[in-house]
Amino acid sequence: MLGQSKKEVVEDHTLQLVTFQLGKERYGIDIMDVKQINGIEDVRPIPNAPVYVEGLFNLRGAIIPVINLQKRFHFEKKELTEEEKLLSGFIIININNMDIGIIIDKILKVVTVDKRNIQPPPQIVSGIGSEYIHGVVNEEDGYLVILDTRRLFSRGELKNIDLGNL
Repeated sequence: MLGQSKKEVVEDHTLQLVTFQLGKERYGIDIMDVKQINGIEDVRPIPNAPVYVEGLFNLRGAIIPVINLQKRFHFEKKELTEEEKLLSGFIIININNMDIGIIIDKILKVVTVDKRNIQPPPQIVSGIGSEYIHGVVNEEDGYLVILDTRRLFSRGELKNIDLGNL
């Protein structure tokens, strides 16, 4: 603590999140796990892939599997307005040195939350089991579910998603 300014100490208690909407719920992912945010692009389907794998996306020569969390967690598909379609796309995250695109209904914004305000997840939040959730933050307009990207997929699922196995 010696030699640290007050600002540095405060920053230790904050977490920046990229927030997005899936269905009616709002989710956040640690900004350090986000590699890129893309609009809807050409995703090529993969025969015999798990049902939640939408296909592959070519990002400047890198082939990235694209995952549909609505299918993964059996969410009801939400019909998007024209405005929402402009804000839909996918977030590219890195899990265990593997880039994966996650389809989102709507990108929201980057928010900074105080880590001390993050509450443990309830047993089930919006169809996602608590094992996939880092925590929940109460906000003025509802709650924000913070996903734990490292736990979204088991090792076996990551192996099935890996391009060498598709």
